[in-house]
Amino acid sequence: MKYWAGYVTAAILGAIAWALGRLADRYSTLVDMVYPYVTRTVQDVLAQWSSSVPFCLWQVALMLLIIGIVAVLGMVIVLHWNPIRFFGWVLAAASFLYLGNTLVYGLNYYAGSIATDIRMQVYQYTVDELTDAAEYYRDEANKLASQMPRDDQGDLVYSDFETLTQQAGSGFEKLVRERSFSVMGGSNIPVKQLGWSGMYTAMGTTGVTVGLTGEAAVNPNIPAVSMPFTICREMAHRKCIATEGDSNFAAFLACQANESLEFQYSAYYMAYRYCQMALTNAKSNEAKVAAETLAEGESDYLRHDMEAYARFFKRSMDEKASQLANTVNDTYLKVSGDKDGVDSYNSVSDLLVSWHYQEVILPTITDEEVAFDPKDETQVDLTTTQVPPETEEVTEGE
Repeated sequence: MKYWAGYVTAAILGAIAWALGRLADRYSTLVDMVYPYVTRTVQDVLAQWSSSVPFCLWQVALMLLIIGIVAVLGMVIVLHWNPIRFFGWVLAAASFLYLGNTLVYGLNYYAGSIATDIRMQVYQYTVDELTDAAEYYRDEANKLASQMPRDDQGDLVYSDFETLTQQAGSGFEKLVRERSFSVMGGSNIPVKQLGWSGMYTAMGTTGVTVGLTGEAAVNPNIPAVSMPFTICREMAHRKCIATEGDSNFAAFLACQANESLEFQYSAYYMAYRYCQMALTNAKSNEAKVAAETLAEGESDYLRHDMEAYARFFKRSMDEKASQLANTVNDTYLKVSGDKDGVDSYNSVSDLLVSWHYQEVILPTITDEEVAFDPKDETQVDLTTTQVPPETEEVTEGE
């Protein structure tokens, strides 16, 4: 029995984590009322603790764990230990970490959406509505693109990583203070640089947030135009906005609320890119024509940045490494409760279209409405006044 103890332990821990997920899925309303606020406090404490060092603690722990497993495996081979027992305890250790992550962070995937938190209605949009939103984001990006500092080749010249991470929190603070978006509260401690950045660049990974240590980290090699957006996205994850679509939308809101033009341009650039991708993926003739028309309206600066962004990932990503990372990430997201997996990254377009209608289109409609004025003769006929029959005077004798 002692040889199977690790497997039994792993099964028990895994079953507890699975049961917690099923309960959270069934009672998602209750989870949304309590869990994010509790775990946000936990993340604040962990972020404060882990910020004492400039590197990612979880990467150091992962490296030590791998070294430990390899060392013990070597002892298993040399000393002829039972390999069944060894792999059982490796599985138990993985189950323990998974359960720990579920308790301190993972159940946020079952909480309510950010749209509910900010009182925004999300609806099924048409191709025309998606196109209108994409045009709006493109036009805003066009305006800002011409104001950005550039080098002799026309490439963007952004502030350094440390400066951007220091500025990122102000957008979240503004949303909490001026819009009362409590979901944007939580730690604004600067994100860290993601170690082993070359490996993550090859995999197409732009950022990682680990709930067990409260660390949000961003790949410092990614294109400058997406850097502020990615920083805010990982900060949103640390604020317990777990799903990818919601965290991307939170990043857009935080960047466009930031006073820095670098953040604002990153917000509208990425919003336009996501909406453009949604049109491209629609696979209808109407959407195809709309996407082509959109591209024709890009300014030279915006087009340059779009091409540079695509060129970077085409040149830097390794296809096999990217597929492996994509599979692992997709599995993690689905197991954690994000049913769309990696496809949820692009679901931000639904939120962006709804935000465009609520924040841009609807106010213009409301402004055009004329308030009712009972003294306005164009609205009310004041020329005749009739006495109701029951109040008419009757003369005796008539």
